[in-house]
Amino acid sequence: MRFLRAAIALSMLVLVWMALRGTDASARLADMSPGWALAAFIALSVQTWLSAWRWRLTARQLGIRMGAFHALMEYYLGQLVNQILPGGMVGDVGRALRSAGGNGKTPAALAVILERFMGNAMLVIVLLAAAVTSWAWPLDQPLPPHLPAILIAVLSIAVLAALIVARASGRVAATVRQAVSLGLLAPGVLPRQILLSLGTVLANIAAFALAARATGSTLPPLTALILIPPILFAMMIPISVAGWGIREGAAAAIFPLAGLGAGAGLAASVAFGLLFLTSSLPGLVAPILRHGGNANARRGVCPSRSAPDKPKMEVS
Repeated sequence: MRFLRAAIALSMLVLVWMALRGTDASARLADMSPGWALAAFIALSVQTWLSAWRWRLTARQLGIRMGAFHALMEYYLGQLVNQILPGGMVGDVGRALRSAGGNGKTPAALAVILERFMGNAMLVIVLLAAAVTSWAWPLDQPLPPHLPAILIAVLSIAVLAALIVARASGRVAATVRQAVSLGLLAPGVLPRQILLSLGTVLANIAAFALAARATGSTLPPLTALILIPPILFAMMIPISVAGWGIREGAAAAIFPLAGLGAGAGLAASVAFGLLFLTSSLPGLVAPILRHGGNANARRGVCPSRSAPDKPKMEVS
């Protein structure tokens, strides 16, 4: 299955390249601006730092303690594994298992799931907010008339899923609701979750826009906030490696909506993918650098029962 996913990623990338004949994209990548590429690299690094901070906050609320540097190195390692192995989730699974310690696997897994959920939910919120703003201040390049219907459908599905979880019965549903209450909705936690998630989303969108700028394409801020999130969502489809091939196809299809060529979208997506992989390379040394922090984190994974202000998640 892993080999199949890798073959799918490579095949889709080759097919997109051949369909666009690769000429414009090749020239754009060859002339990529180092300055704009560095700016995209920095934005991707900021996105990783904020994501690690968000994961550490969520894990702490579920009773898992870890140092800031330890969390960052673990996140780099998980991100790098997601970049090089099919499916895009192997790194997250490893991150959850390594952070379990004496608390059990359930809180550790839920901490990772909730952290990723907040990022995806904020991506939808930013997209919806940008779309509403575009109706008040029309863009230079009009968007497709069916876009509002698509956004409403996405929002409806998200609301329906939330209602199903909220009303579901059983031990699993109760555990999830408790994790959401502790990890996301606890007093003083939700504002930090929102700010961290907004920061990660804006940094990710900015990184793609800067990668596009590095390859000679300029996306106005509001246009970037509307058109880039669907490309990032396409990366999450677990049939390739790190979204390669799918992301390029989505970018090639979406960039013409902004008055840019499909080749511009392909070049921007390839540049973004390469910069994302490069920004994840600190994960290569993470197993060495996080060794001491890992031991310290596991000595204090369970908060004291005598500390009422630090509720511990109950796991059957």
